[in-house]
Order: sequence, then structure tokens, then C-alpha cells
Amino acid sequence: MNWEVFITCAVTGAGGAVSRSEKIPITPREIAAAAIEAAKAGAAIAHIHVRHPETGAPARDPALYREVVERIRDTGTDVVLNLTAGMGGDLVLGGAEKPLPLDPKKTDMIGATERLAHVEALLPEICTLDCGTMNFAEGDYVMVNTPGMLRAMARRVQALGVRPEIEVFDTGHLVLARQLISEGLIDDPVMIQLCMGIPYGAPDDPTTLMALIANLPAGCIFSAFSIGRMQLPYVAMAALAGGNVRVGLEDNLYLSKGVKASNGDLVERAVEVLTAMNIRVLSPAEVRHKLKLRGGDASSPR
Repeated sequence: MNWEVFITCAVTGAGGAVSRSEKIPITPREIAAAAIEAAKAGAAIAHIHVRHPETGAPARDPALYREVVERIRDTGTDVVLNLTAGMGGDLVLGGAEKPLPLDPKKTDMIGATERLAHVEALLPEICTLDCGTMNFAEGDYVMVNTPGMLRAMARRVQALGVRPEIEVFDTGHLVLARQLISEGLIDDPVMIQLCMGIPYGAPDDPTTLMALIANLPAGCIFSAFSIGRMQLPYVAMAALAGGNVRVGLEDNLYLSKGVKASNGDLVERAVEVLTAMNIRVLSPAEVRHKLKLRGGDASSPR
């Protein structure tokens, strides 16, 4: 049991759910406002993707990240910023019979340095490292994160003084995470996010969750979440299992059956669940201390 829990809010993500909910933030102004709303509701960390303002499609333009980050910082809102570094690893085969050439309209593969361009420019307190390659339930799409790519990214993140959040989608990803740690590429405290229920990664049943937790690196700090209707039950499950919590519209669109949520709604519900369990929700300042973060202002010493 974890009696002192921090909440992360993943405010928009990179998926195609924008067509299913008008509450998903799209523009930098909307994404920044969603992060601020989540912070006011009780989230200590805002996990941020960006989208093309006109279409809502996933994007990785550093200028969009800059606008989001500057809007949040300019308000003085106290929230730990966690920028994704997962974009730029999208590989889409040409088909089952002719995998090559790749689909040029959907494939987006770039190098380690470019994947971290926005992190280097903006120096968030945290950025993500998706610790493995995997299939999603999307035809010929593969999320690509090779060991060589991850080593290069981990090394650069470490040099920048940014805390990596290792995103684990299946058991083998923990093996690679352990390897990166043993090579000295991930500093203590190691921060791990267990991503459950995502096809075709680890299912979100309690037995699988506990198997992953049993194989976590010693001394790490972890969170766990599931997508869809299991997101809110996982608020309690993650805390009971010793972890921290993630909610947000990246992973779930509903507060209850038929009731679309905002990010603030989901954070407020998470706070209610945790408070009812006599769990104390940690503030951003307490999270900075717990994770040994170096401050989110780009002018801060590194």
C-alpha cells in the first residue's frame, strides 16, 4: 500500500480519439489550459503531447511544445511538466504481402537527437522513454524503440538533467529497463510507468499487474494506469499495489457511462478515490523532492 500518492494527468495523447470527444484539447492554448486545470484539481504532474492545431492529428513540432510550456510557465502554475519523447518512432508497413516499401504517409521515423529536440530546448523536469518496440492493434503499425535508440536517448536525457519516466508496456520492457540501469544510463530514483490494457501489451488484470510489480528494479518509484473504463479502478489498484496514479484524456474519455470527462474531472475523481482510502495526495513540491527533480525552469542550473 502506498499512503502518499502523486497523480499524473496525461492531458491529450497522440491517439485518434479527438473524433470521439470534444473535450480533448488540441491547440497549444487548449493543451496548456488542460494542464493548468489538472494541476488545480490535484495533479502534481502534467504529461504532455502536442497536436496539429488545425487537424488534431499527433504532432512533434518543437514550436508547439514551446507554446504549451511557455503558456503554463507564464501563469505561474505549480505543476511538474512531463513531455513525451515517444513521437518519431512510428513505422507502418506497406501490407501483409508487401511490407516494403513502408507507408510513406503514416511512417514517421527520426533519430534520437531529433526525438529529443523539444526536451533539449525546453528542459522539462521529466520526459518519457518508451522502453521497447511493440505492436498496437492498428493493422501494420509498429511502435519502434530499439535498444540502440533508447541507449542514445537515455544518455542524452541524463546529460540534460531531465528525469526519464520509463514507460513499460510489457514484461520484456522491464528487462531492457534493467539493462539501461545496469549500464548507468538511468539515475536514481528510477521512475517507471506501467501502461496496462493497451493492445498488444500487458493486459490490465490484477495478476499481470502484480507480476510486473514483482519484477520492478529495486528501489524504483512507479505508477500504473489502464486505459478506457479501467482507468478509474486503477486509481485504487495502483495505490493498493504500492504505486502512484495516472489519469487523463490520453487514456480514457469518460467519467462514468455516457458521461464525457474533462481532464479536471478525472483528476478530481482520482483525488476523491484516494482521499476516501485515507491516502494523502502529494503536491508538486513534494514530488520534486521525492523524484529528486532539478526544477522545470529553463534558466535553472543543471
